[in-house]
Amino acid sequence: MTSRSSDMRGIILMAIAMLGVPLVDGIAKYLSADYSPLFIGWARYAVACLIVIPLAYRYHGMRMFPDEQRFAHLVRTAFLVTAMTLYFLAIARIPISLAVSAYFVGPVVAVALSVLFLKETFTWWKLLSLVLGFVGSIVVLQPSGDIEIGLIMAFGAGLFFALYLIATRQTSQNSDPIKTLAFQCVIGTVLLSPQAAFTFEVPQLNVLWLFAGLGIISAIGHLMTILAFRLADASTLSPLVYLELVGSAAIGFMIFSEIPTLSTIGGAALIIISGLVLLRKPASDNKGGT
Repeated sequence: MTSRSSDMRGIILMAIAMLGVPLVDGIAKYLSADYSPLFIGWARYAVACLIVIPLAYRYHGMRMFPDEQRFAHLVRTAFLVTAMTLYFLAIARIPISLAVSAYFVGPVVAVALSVLFLKETFTWWKLLSLVLGFVGSIVVLQPSGDIEIGLIMAFGAGLFFALYLIATRQTSQNSDPIKTLAFQCVIGTVLLSPQAAFTFEVPQLNVLWLFAGLGIISAIGHLMTILAFRLADASTLSPLVYLELVGSAAIGFMIFSEIPTLSTIGGAALIIISGLVLLRKPASDNKGGT
């Protein structure tokens, strides 16, 4: 009963975190009508720092950053910052549901990168996942005629997110999650400061709460995800990541009157299936790769 209760709490935390991500995207898209996505990205990290740093100091004092693999953590954060910046630029130009469908190619690409760089076992199921993810990406992209630059940015964000996932696998083994998050927020703010300086605008008083919401929801979402993975297995929580697609479609429809096209829905479905395929671990696959 204890294990089941722990799993259920982890599932609830993960589901809330994943449904919170589209709220951040929706706020960023709304603000992008009057403010640069580059400035919005910086604001998200800067506000998150105000929440995460006091928390990290409470638990770790002045040693609130990881002591090991500092360069690896820096590279990991750079990948995430690049992914977020490209994604915010994308949703300023195209519907959220289309952008997030393209962005979700990231976890699929991470499978291929993990085989190439982390020497993980390659299986038939991973091959099937890659094929389905590739086909889903093509369906979303529809490579005929002119291609929307926002869509290319969303795919680019997904590729950098894949690199972030690989870097995270390498750095997460020996690093405290709170320290990792604190490092990510501070270094992310520093890396984004130059682009914020060039695009800075004093926010109007009536949207300050939206800028605050960017960082607050992001920080809470990260912390809930960390707690979720402490309570339940990754294989239990992984499918819940795709709630972000559902939430993004809902936010796009309710706030921006965006209706996903059939190709977006079809491509997103294939990408979701490609991710769910990876959860299947037959005994034959566990014994070796192809």
